[in-house]
Amino acid sequence: MSAGATNQLISVSPPELKFQFELDKQSYCDLKVTNSTDKCVAFKVKTTSPKKYFVRPNTGIIQPWDSAFIRVTLQAQKEYPPDMLCKDKFLLQSTIVNSDNEELPPDTFNKESGRTVEECKLRVVYLSSVSSPGPYEDVFRQSSDFSSNQALQRIKDERDDAVRQTQQLIQDLEMMKRRRNRNDPGFSLRFAVVVGVIGLMVGFLLKLLSSPSVE
Repeated sequence: MSAGATNQLISVSPPELKFQFELDKQSYCDLKVTNSTDKCVAFKVKTTSPKKYFVRPNTGIIQPWDSAFIRVTLQAQKEYPPDMLCKDKFLLQSTIVNSDNEELPPDTFNKESGRTVEECKLRVVYLSSVSSPGPYEDVFRQSSDFSSNQALQRIKDERDDAVRQTQQLIQDLEMMKRRRNRNDPGFSLRFAVVVGVIGLMVGFLLKLLSSPSVE
């Protein structure tokens, strides 16, 4: 029988077991099993990983047209499964019984005894727990934004200062050119020094302008 389908004896809801997965925490999923007949139906729950899950009740009898609830508890786990995928499976067996006695014979779900035993397979799905940011995360984000704004303002200030210094050096260069026309003997050395400084300032300015902006 396909997973989550309704057979002739019972119907199961939900069609799969979903657990909110968190490390070191238990999680549970409730199943509603409904008797679709006018007879008493016994059920039994099996799993491929009995050490990981706690099932209550794992067996029982459902009155005609009545329902029963089964709680499946996932025990606390120490590590995440690969890609949050789970290969565990559950099998819900059901068969008609003659009475609603609490004690079921050992061969109740034995097909070899000639009983009609129907089976419903359920797969397991792990849901990742996504929590909203806490107050400390908000403070950290605000602090990070403030630091980014400070860094951006500092870069802008350095660029403006470099532009001002370059403009001043250009003015000095123009003045030296005028003095050169007057044949000032000390012009050559000063002119070379100023030109070198301007070159350094322009290089520094270009570096600042090409630096990535802080968002």
